Amino acid sequence: MLAKVLSSAVLGVDAYVVEVEVDVASGLPAFMTVGLPDGAVKESKDRVKSAIKNSGYEFPSHRITVNLAPADIKKEGTAFDLPMAVGIMAATGLIPKDKLSNYIILGELSLDGHVKSVKGALPSALSAKVSNKGILLPKENAAEAAVVKDIEVLPVESLPEAVDFLSDRITISPMEVDLQKIFESGTTYNVDFNEVKGQEHGKRALEIAAAGGHNLIMIGPPWCRKDHAGPEASHHTSRPYL
Repeated sequence: MLAKVLSSAVLGVDAYVVEVEVDVASGLPAFMTVGLPDGAVKESKDRVKSAIKNSGYEFPSHRITVNLAPADIKKEGTAFDLPMAVGIMAATGLIPKDKLSNYIILGELSLDGHVKSVKGALPSALSAKVSNKGILLPKENAAEAAVVKDIEVLPVESLPEAVDFLSDRITISPMEVDLQKIFESGTTYNVDFNEVKGQEHGKRALEIAAAGGHNLIMIGPPWCRKDHAGPEASHHTSRPYL
């Protein structure tokens, strides 16, 4: 049987929708992932298999093919673990397919079925909004994704929780954040450049870099205090710091 789950991948600073197509067919047991997966994606088969079994579900002893479309873009990271597991269980009838087209699903799986945080939650949430979808992702990433307004951000902690939600056995309250509180908390700092005496050129360079979001490299000989480690850490400060 065939099942299709929507996920997301980051390309540069933007994210795009990835269709995780799962086909479970008769034949000798095998698990193949196609669609230009990197090493971390290829290793997903071992995490997914263990997570499904250790969560109390049956892993199919069939030929499983997972295609990550579009297939001409390299896929990186571990965020495809959860959508792969959901796709396999949907293809074998353990999860209804009704809700699968409504959500972008992300999450790394531990061997016991716990859903771990992934990178790129914010651009993935923006991609979900553009696609008019909700997003189902690890609880640790929910606050980051909830910064994007007008989408349904659903945090999950485990594979069974995701399965129960997609099977309409439980409900999950959408994550919401107060942007005003976030901005207010970000205006309080424990240190200030006013406490630094002199070094006007250096302070101005740091301020410009911070204001523009630019990279900064600090170069100098040992013991010149490029960081706050002090002379006792001079053997660590002999190389540039970013």
